[in-house]
Amino acid sequence: MKILGIETSCDETAAAVIEDGEYIHSNVVASQATLHAQYGGIVPEIASRQHMITIVPVIRQALDEASMEAHELDGVAVTHGPGLAGALLIGVNAAKGFSLANELPFIGLNHLEGHIYAAWLEDGVNPEESPGFPLMCLIASGGHTDLILMKGHGDYTLIARTRDDAAGEAFDKAARALGLGFPGGPEIQRVAEHSIGGEPRFPRPVVRNSLDFSFSGLKTAVARRAEEYGIYPPSKEAPPDLQQVANVADAFQEAVVDCMVQRTIQAAKHYSVKGVILGGGVAANSHLRQEMHKHVPIEVIVPRPGLCTDNGAMMGAAGFFHFRDGHFRDGVRSQWDVDVVPSLRLG
Repeated sequence: MKILGIETSCDETAAAVIEDGEYIHSNVVASQATLHAQYGGIVPEIASRQHMITIVPVIRQALDEASMEAHELDGVAVTHGPGLAGALLIGVNAAKGFSLANELPFIGLNHLEGHIYAAWLEDGVNPEESPGFPLMCLIASGGHTDLILMKGHGDYTLIARTRDDAAGEAFDKAARALGLGFPGGPEIQRVAEHSIGGEPRFPRPVVRNSLDFSFSGLKTAVARRAEEYGIYPPSKEAPPDLQQVANVADAFQEAVVDCMVQRTIQAAKHYSVKGVILGGGVAANSHLRQEMHKHVPIEVIVPRPGLCTDNGAMMGAAGFFHFRDGHFRDGVRSQWDVDVVPSLRLG
């Protein structure tokens, strides 16, 4: 079964052709990162306009790279939430138009579910078979830091979430406080590699009687230390000590990663899961990947970095299982009335 997956929840316009939820025939991503970098963050209106410009060429390129025509597809899956309302509208309407024009079944899916199903892609990996259900899923991105218990396909329970800033958002704000670029995650990781250590430890925020995350205070602690060291706001008379910036970035990254790893271990033990899936843009962080594999006592499945960030392949993979298992409302094969839900939750 071949599925066209479309993703436009934030600042990537993406489309992919996926077969049987696992094999990638094409995976095209048009990123807007450089476009938004000058503003230090995503500008929703600009993102929406750019999606309008690139969505049709991206879909066409995905089909060309897969060497397929529309009539060879079996369905279309698109992100309808969560995300930026305007950006989501472009993807959903493009997917509906493509499906209607080519008489293909259509389904709207949760963006977070896509990040989970990225684990099924490539190399014959099938978490359903090894290690098997139930699985604990950590979705860490710019907008979410969620722990989700997956008991089976389409069966999710939200175990924990962030009470304030998501991990990716905290990386962006910490990078800004340290005078680094956008997006913050890759910048923090790059600079932290030059750390020589010795930086005082940042706190590990804990939400009492909960596995929930909280990164707002940690972000503020970085900003205060940057002010103390004269890193930010920058001064022409006394430019920041680059070694100091690297040391602070490393200490911050260590604190965020430690929080996520320890909460995941706690949740995995409490719910007696067989394995852990790590997904979302923050899952591309090499230190997080290393620490998960090092400390989590059960199997950890992490997609390659290019499949952790937003892409159409993950939506195509998730779409396959929905089409295969017939997860439709009232037995209707296509969801033409599906609308965008910017605050959509999973579980």
